[in-house]
Amino acid sequence: MNNALKYALIASLGGFLFGFETAVISGAEKTIQQLWSLSSFLQGFTVSVSLLGTILGALTASAPAQRFGRKQVLIVIAVLYLISAIGCALSYSWLAFVLFRFLGGLAVGVSSVVGPIYISEIAPANKRGRMTGFFQLMIVTGIFTAYLTNFLFVGLGEDSWRWMLGIMAIPAIAFLILLQFIPSSPRWLLLKNRKSDAMAVFQKLGDQEGYELAKGDLVIAQKKEEKLFQRKYYKPIIYVVLLAMFNQLCGINAILYYAPRIFEMAGFSQQLAYLQPVFIGGANLLFTMIAMLIIDRFGRKKMLLTGAVGMFIFLALAASAFYQNQPASASYLLFYIIGFIAFFAFSQGAVIWVFIAEIFPNSVRSKGSSLGGSTHWIMAALVSWCFPVIVEELANGAFYAFVFYSVMVVLSFIFILQLPETKGKTLEQIQKDLES
Repeated sequence: MNNALKYALIASLGGFLFGFETAVISGAEKTIQQLWSLSSFLQGFTVSVSLLGTILGALTASAPAQRFGRKQVLIVIAVLYLISAIGCALSYSWLAFVLFRFLGGLAVGVSSVVGPIYISEIAPANKRGRMTGFFQLMIVTGIFTAYLTNFLFVGLGEDSWRWMLGIMAIPAIAFLILLQFIPSSPRWLLLKNRKSDAMAVFQKLGDQEGYELAKGDLVIAQKKEEKLFQRKYYKPIIYVVLLAMFNQLCGINAILYYAPRIFEMAGFSQQLAYLQPVFIGGANLLFTMIAMLIIDRFGRKKMLLTGAVGMFIFLALAASAFYQNQPASASYLLFYIIGFIAFFAFSQGAVIWVFIAEIFPNSVRSKGSSLGGSTHWIMAALVSWCFPVIVEELANGAFYAFVFYSVMVVLSFIFILQLPETKGKTLEQIQKDLES
């Protein structure tokens, strides 16, 4: 294994923890609600508070990453994940639990920005897309692992939720240790005028030409840095904000966060309700891998449109199952949810971060990516907060929730028709198309 690949895999472990922290609450949230007698509103807040931390992390990540370096921020992220895991597992008050959940979300937000940046800056140009894709692949691997450990721990009694949340300490410790063996980003070193250190890293990566190329690119980027909110950038801003909104309004995070509850509402036993998400996580992982293999051949827009059609069909079927509220209909719910997850992973899940990174010019790309990421996490927090309120306060609330998600997918299809196709185009060609 060459050094660049090894370092990318280590950095992408932040994505594994990202995915694990995102999904693990699904196994603990109902027990926590009963333990601290939380209303549906406070329960929604308890689950989504990590997303509030994620929003803050995404908004503030760029400054410390620029000042202290990508590697140092990744180390801080690993420490935050570790503190969050141990703190949540040992919490004996609701306020303490909320605080440690917030810290975990903060780590997710920073990780979602800094992890891909580090990987893209160490990867050779001809492998950058695939290596940056490791981060997304690790996210869905973390989600799958969280569902699996939730299922394994659910039978451990009233404190099983502590094991579910605390087990994240193990990969967090491994991440923290392995980060000691990766170098600083050579492009960040160039920004700090540490040219000899940067050359040493490029040599370690086997990228002898990278030094001069990166030096030239960074000088150009520094000279052309601009404000994001200008009239000439209104198209990419609208595209990114709406795509990030629809990415969450389809209900993906509500399903990931509340999967066992959804299956229990459909009449599954507790054991089966915790087993079904394992299949969901497996489908998410499989179809993300398929998407990564074909995204540069099939095209972003085609994948998004295909995914929207599939997501609508399976969300509508899920809504129908809750409307009929019959055992025969509920028995098919797992297949409907897996179908939705498969089409989401193949389309929105795989495309959104790639599209956000492509659609903005160099001069505002980091700011545009921050805007897209922040929009994504704000909508994730709102959707996750509202879900328990809807399903508990409305009669057959799950039916109405899935109908809403179905309608949002229809609107997203209409929006996606307006998007430009970026497959096979240089960044400069994409900008010319937007300006025409």
